Amino acid sequence: MSATLSRSLVAEFLGTALLVFLAVGSAVAGIDRLGPLGVALAFGLVLLALAYAIGPVSGCHINPAVTLGVLLSRGMTLPEAVGYWVAQFAGGIAGAALLQLMVSSFGGVTDQTGTLGSNDWGSAISMGGAFLLEALLTLVLVFVILLVTAKAAAPGFAGLAIGLTLAAVHLFGIPLTGTSVNPARSLGPALFAGGEPLAHVWLFLVAPLVGAAVAVLVARALTVPLVPEEALTTGAAPVDRTGAELPADTPTPREPAGREVTAREPRR
Repeated sequence: MSATLSRSLVAEFLGTALLVFLAVGSAVAGIDRLGPLGVALAFGLVLLALAYAIGPVSGCHINPAVTLGVLLSRGMTLPEAVGYWVAQFAGGIAGAALLQLMVSSFGGVTDQTGTLGSNDWGSAISMGGAFLLEALLTLVLVFVILLVTAKAAAPGFAGLAIGLTLAAVHLFGIPLTGTSVNPARSLGPALFAGGEPLAHVWLFLVAPLVGAAVAVLVARALTVPLVPEEALTTGAAPVDRTGAELPADTPTPREPAGREVTAREPRR
């Protein structure tokens, strides 16, 4: 494993752990005061900060669904994606472990959600509705990520767009499922909550991955090729074949780090 990939995996672990600890933690410790709006903003702001902090290191996927989208867009190899998935799930579990420590070992800190911020369905939405909702919300998130990290996107603004999108999908989904759109975010808290959240966590692992796969198809359908179609068959010019016009591995001086927020191929 190269040193660059190792740094990327560490960044993905830490980023996912921080997302769970800070963003899910905002619900665990304060949803009674913050409400859904405050929690949604916490998710968006944490991702916004991490996008610019670790985006140049790993692309700041911190979400297995995003990594799947980048993989299917040919932005990384399968071994790299597997490494990212391991780091992300480990980070989600570590972040949830810290939350569990907070609510069980530090006096008056109580879990306002009752399930450590786990995702679930029930009286507000059925299982089928939850699956469709999570797939659609993840589709929106991954679709935006693929397009705003494309070569034709406005430089420097990808992190802002991605953070705002995550906040928006949380505003919609929190009252219904708690909003996952991120299998690593769902698995960690469910492992500590147990019971129904753990029994139902499969939906929040599968539905976001389905949504990410569909997002790649939609992004490809809407993205204009950078070179004429005949160049693809003649080999006359190099071309990004991802379907989402993912950025090159090394940014040029005209491409700030924000261009690489989520879809950068790790260097080897």
